Amino acid sequence: MAQVRYIVTDVETSIAFYEKLGFSLVEQYGPAMATLACGDLRLWVAGPAASASKPMPDGCKPEPGGWGQFVLTVDDIEEVSKSLQAQGVVFRNEVLAGLGGRQVLCEDPSGNVVELLQPGSGIRGD
Repeated sequence: MAQVRYIVTDVETSIAFYEKLGFSLVEQYGPAMATLACGDLRLWVAGPAASASKPMPDGCKPEPGGWGQFVLTVDDIEEVSKSLQAQGVVFRNEVLAGLGGRQVLCEDPSGNVVELLQPGSGIRGD
């Protein structure tokens, strides 16, 4: 099982977003943190009150956003992206076709990137 932690601005809003992507809530620790699961992926969302959000010794503060991402495999990228757009999900680009299949980048409510991938015939992420 892979585990990923994202720093988020609001745990409740993040839970609602990831449930749209097929995640289920495993545990919630008040407004500070929650863990969600989708297949073999365990996602930890850490809000401002979580220990993972505390400043480092040099003063650097963990923040959401950036370009780190995980990939969710979908069967029909057009259908999934249209459904998410209708629900107000922000996308960074249009669906692109490449050697590995078709992909698009969306953002969770805190600006963290999630890549949706419809694999080509040579790649399976299942």
